[in-house]
Amino acid sequence: MNAVADELSVNAAQLSRKTRLSGIARMERKWGILFALPAMLGFIIFVAGPMIASLIFSMTDWSIGSDMKFTGLENYRTMTAEDPLFSKSLFVTLYYTIGSVPLGIMAAFLIAMLLNQKVKGLAIFRTVYYLPVLVPSIANSMLWLWLFNPDFGLFNSMLRSVGLPGSQWIYSETAAIPSLILMSTWGVGNAAVIFLAGLQGVPGHLYEAVEVDGGGALRKFWHVTLPSMTPTIFFNVIMGMIGTLQVFDQAYVMTNGGPNNATLFYIFYLYRKAFSEAQMGYAAALAWVLFLIIMALTALVFRSSRFWVYYEGEGKS
Repeated sequence: MNAVADELSVNAAQLSRKTRLSGIARMERKWGILFALPAMLGFIIFVAGPMIASLIFSMTDWSIGSDMKFTGLENYRTMTAEDPLFSKSLFVTLYYTIGSVPLGIMAAFLIAMLLNQKVKGLAIFRTVYYLPVLVPSIANSMLWLWLFNPDFGLFNSMLRSVGLPGSQWIYSETAAIPSLILMSTWGVGNAAVIFLAGLQGVPGHLYEAVEVDGGGALRKFWHVTLPSMTPTIFFNVIMGMIGTLQVFDQAYVMTNGGPNNATLFYIFYLYRKAFSEAQMGYAAALAWVLFLIIMALTALVFRSSRFWVYYEGEGKS
């Protein structure tokens, strides 16, 4: 009888303890939801809600000040079959992305490697290279307008001083996008800082192992630095690609999409449709196409990463 009573007492104590723990867990869950509620409401109101609304608008013929008429997939059919500026803006944006992302990655990586050296005044150099990121994009665009001026701009003045002919830069249909790609290297400070953090995280014993094997600086870079930096390169490629596919300020401030639509970036064309021509339904459809393109390209880069991105400790059991 005593044994049975003891067992019942133990079971009762365990049940009471579980009840107290479940009560604490419920209270923690309630408080967790309460503290997360502002973020969840912000996401629903300012992100998910507008996305759902834009998806509905993309299936309508709606201009500001007129009645909304449901048209199904007509906007998508129009942009692919009847709108030459859609394909033009898509080509211009992809051209800019393909040119600026690799150039920006290489420039940022080179700057980061230089800033990773132990030299005097390193903090000053790091600040100088990052300062362009802090300058507002509109101010940057105005500065580069002067640099690209074919008559009195700095670039043509430098070319003429060494006996070379000047260029029309952004005022030429063929040179406009290459000029803007050159301009994009001005703002690689963010990527350079990320690369610098990655370089400082490369294990020093790997360099020592290369030295023991008789390897020099080139072998250290090829067999240690570059493989160790592939996750950082992967991150910067993704962020750079997403950013360049949404470029807008340069076309808005510097070229207005010209000359002859040579700089008609996709987002600028979307802006023109929405706020110049008041075709909100068509602009919403353009936005969703861009969303799908970014998602597809990002998924493609993620899928390719298994072949070239190396993570330390990968493959260990």
